Amino acid sequence: MRELKEYLSKYISIFRISFAQEFAYKLNFVMWRVRNVIQVFVVFYFWDTAFSESQSTIFGYDRAKILTYTFGILLVRAVVLSARAVDVSGQIANGDLSNLLLKPFGFMKYWFTRDLSSKSLNLMFAVGETSVLFFVLKPPLFLQTNGYLLLEFMIFLVLATILFYLILFLVNMVAFWMPENGWAAQFLFIVIITEFLSGGTLPLDIFPESVQMILRMLPFGYLIFFPIQVYLGKISQSIIFQGFAIEVFWILILLFLVKSVWQKGLKNYASEGR
Repeated sequence: MRELKEYLSKYISIFRISFAQEFAYKLNFVMWRVRNVIQVFVVFYFWDTAFSESQSTIFGYDRAKILTYTFGILLVRAVVLSARAVDVSGQIANGDLSNLLLKPFGFMKYWFTRDLSSKSLNLMFAVGETSVLFFVLKPPLFLQTNGYLLLEFMIFLVLATILFYLILFLVNMVAFWMPENGWAAQFLFIVIITEFLSGGTLPLDIFPESVQMILRMLPFGYLIFFPIQVYLGKISQSIIFQGFAIEVFWILILLFLVKSVWQKGLKNYASEGR
């Protein structure tokens, strides 16, 4: 019991320190939040115009559900896509990784704990921003009252958080072999591919069925689109179970890849910095 308490206390300390450090980079944090709010504004007015007729239904959405999806992007992104692990490639490239490897905690657990602190702060601000936007825009929103769907929504949020962390960590390890290009890999996979294919811009079910079938087999849609679909009650329980199986499959595959690439990366790691 004492060992467990000491084990947890290390990561609680990391969480607290990381939470405090979030305020050391005020400009970066503010720009991240402004970017998310602007995106919600743009998407909101796009769909609000498309659903100018209050009774219209497009792609299976009514006005309340599509605008709920838009606001849901802000909250789900705060939980899933906000991450301090974006700094991993920089630590590998400049040699700072060596210092952390000597610390009495797991490297991946260290960064996951830091991610949780970042998500906590971003979620606090996202809730405040959503509240302000609601009072300013006064959109009709869909409130889910089914307890089972709300529980499944929370489960998929947890799975999405783990899934994104593994994707991000795997992409960051490109820096073991290409130290100068770690940021480029992040921009390509995280900012462009993940942002679009996760449903963070538009819901994925607006695409043709053939495209949706391919997207359902990829991990990206389970980051934002799928959890919100569960909340909205737009998919059946059979599809939810299928999505759960696919997401767990990707988590296991990515966990194996991360561990394998990590071991190979450490062998290639020279620690000379740039």
